[in-house]
Amino acid sequence: MKIIDGKFYSEQILSELRAEVAGLIDRDLRVPHIAAILVGSDGASETYIANKEKKARSVGITSSLYRLPANVSEKELLDVISFLNNDDEVDGILVQLPLPAHISATRVIETILPSKDVDGFHPINMGRLALGQDGFVPATPMGIMELLRRASIDTAGKHCVILGRSNIVGTPAALLMSRNNKYANSTVTLCHSKTENLAAIASSADILIAAIGKPEFVTASMIREGAVVIDVGIHRLPLKDGNYRIVGDVKYDEAATRTSAITPVPGGVGVMTTTCLLQNVMKAYHLRNGARPI
Repeated sequence: MKIIDGKFYSEQILSELRAEVAGLIDRDLRVPHIAAILVGSDGASETYIANKEKKARSVGITSSLYRLPANVSEKELLDVISFLNNDDEVDGILVQLPLPAHISATRVIETILPSKDVDGFHPINMGRLALGQDGFVPATPMGIMELLRRASIDTAGKHCVILGRSNIVGTPAALLMSRNNKYANSTVTLCHSKTENLAAIASSADILIAAIGKPEFVTASMIREGAVVIDVGIHRLPLKDGNYRIVGDVKYDEAATRTSAITPVPGGVGVMTTTCLLQNVMKAYHLRNGARPI
């Protein structure tokens, strides 16, 4: 059984980005710049932003953070986005989700220029993804594809079952896995909360991507012998002593006995997400400096 080590492959990508940024500096060129907006002080969001800033600094990408109070008005937030849209020194804009209930996430995402939408959530980028055109891909499904490619997992002609149809992970992953290229070409089944016989469908998968948002939902009986399992979930389960343990959507100890390859939690897909976000920042930089604009 092979462990698909997200930390290892993440460091590969970071090394590539580090070398690319160093090349820009050697030519006296501006380095890429990502601007993040954080509304309020959600703990998970704070952690994600901190990890993003740390990784950006580690490769030489400029990272700036705009902190706004939880009671900021929607107009004030949109004004900040518009300011960043018009700043030629900013290549990518990230608005950390979720947002407070009084702010429309849809309106916020649609305000970001598609050419600076490094999260890949703008309808234009989502549309390009659906059509197989070039654009920005959401970082988590992008990370899944990078893991499969770098771990040399054979995907062509394989049955890929995806648990969860969110616009952030499941649906983009389904589109990417079905694309006509050597790193995809899978036959994809996308399961969701209304899927009948979900366990039977899951157990027919050559590649099972669990992004259902339920801790340890996938058990050994749902996994085909020799399948590849990609676990997107991350959850904190409290322990009696007041501490907690981190688990995914897959019951790892059970699953590992049946799989040919599996991602751990933590240290799998999650660590790839911020890394692939930085890949999008680099892409945005190049698109804004001579390549075809999005």
